[in-house]
Amino acid sequence: MSTENTLPAKPAPSLGNMKKVVSAIAIDTFFWSYALLVSHKILYEKVIMNVRYPEFSWNQPLSALGIGFAVSLLLFFTSVSLGRAFQGLYEFDENESKLNKPFALWGYFIIFITFIAGLHMSQVSMREFLSDSGLEGARRIFTALFNPNWNILEDALFAAIETIYMAFIATAFAIPVAFVMGFFAARNLMSSNRIMFSLYSLTRFVLNMSRSIEPLVWAIIFSVWVGIGPFSGMLALCLHSVASLAKLYSEQIESIGEGPIEAMTATGAHPIQVIWYGVVPQIVLPYLSYTIYRWDINVRMATVIGLVGGGGIGTMLMQYQGLAKWNEVGMLVIVIAAIVWFMDWASSKIREAIK
Repeated sequence: MSTENTLPAKPAPSLGNMKKVVSAIAIDTFFWSYALLVSHKILYEKVIMNVRYPEFSWNQPLSALGIGFAVSLLLFFTSVSLGRAFQGLYEFDENESKLNKPFALWGYFIIFITFIAGLHMSQVSMREFLSDSGLEGARRIFTALFNPNWNILEDALFAAIETIYMAFIATAFAIPVAFVMGFFAARNLMSSNRIMFSLYSLTRFVLNMSRSIEPLVWAIIFSVWVGIGPFSGMLALCLHSVASLAKLYSEQIESIGEGPIEAMTATGAHPIQVIWYGVVPQIVLPYLSYTIYRWDINVRMATVIGLVGGGGIGTMLMQYQGLAKWNEVGMLVIVIAAIVWFMDWASSKIREAIK
């Protein structure tokens, strides 16, 4: 039998391609459900019907999800599907612009309704912003801020010094802990077996949990634990610094060159020797830069956590602000601005010197 007119067999869809299709449908379902829900709750009820506090029930998002899934299936093989665009399931000419395609126009509409929803959820009101009472209050406060009370300069300087030292100690205590945890959080060093990978996953989880809680919240917790003062603020900054530095350190380790490590492993070097002689020399300078930058961040954060009793100049700022003593607040703002400027200048010089 001649095979000249025989059509080639259609290749079976690969598992990777099926995953892309499922992901594309999920993406389309999300966007259609989101667009339906926002269009109804914001554009219709708030903008058109002018309902200030629309009623909400969980049937509404569930109904939007069901309708969105049906619409995504119906329009999946059209050029409106954003999911297919995200998953690279469209075939385009290299010289063809994608910005005017139907799926791009649909994306513009989603961005538009998100902007409108954001304006209403943020309760943006130019009338309130430009109201006579609001402008008068702002004028009164700014007048006081630009006429600082220089009599508290000495107390403000001592509080500023306390803030700088608090940030320094928090960074110093965080460095060794973050240095060690950075190796356990580096995927390229912890993927050799299941035990190592489990330790990597646990370390990443702990770091993400610690970093997701803001230093302000940690300061509140430690203020109850050890009492109000700079010690609680230092502990809050230290804990957040460990999580942030360990993440930066681990990402730097993951981007190192594999050549020295492979060469040392091939010669039978111990894992600790591989890390000390193959990894550490490649990360020293970036580590120093990250550490100095973190101290700069901690100085800025220290002025904020003082608002919840974390010590330093932030505590003074909270006290005078609570008493509406805006002249004193103006003096503290000048000192804080000077600290931030000086730390930014000093850290940039140090990072430039160690390059």
